[in-house]
Amino acid sequence: MSRHLRKRSLILAGHDTSVALEPAFWSVLERILTHQNTTLAQLVTQVDATRAPDQSLASALRVYALEWLQERDMSDQQKTHS
Repeated sequence: MSRHLRKRSLILAGHDTSVALEPAFWSVLERILTHQNTTLAQLVTQVDATRAPDQSLASALRVYALEWLQERDMSDQQKTHS
């Protein structure tokens, strides 16, 4: 699996910006977009609005993706134990 950063460009709050993440994180974010029926720009805007001032956007997106996976895992576990 490639671990090189992949950069994507988008408009955030009216400004061109780019985010570089590992392919595995982009893959999870694509799953989130499908699950939430949203766009990358909308998701990034949401994450950007809630991140700490000292946290980079890339870091905030990685954390968001990881937390989403953890929530899905917990939800799946609860379904199997019900």
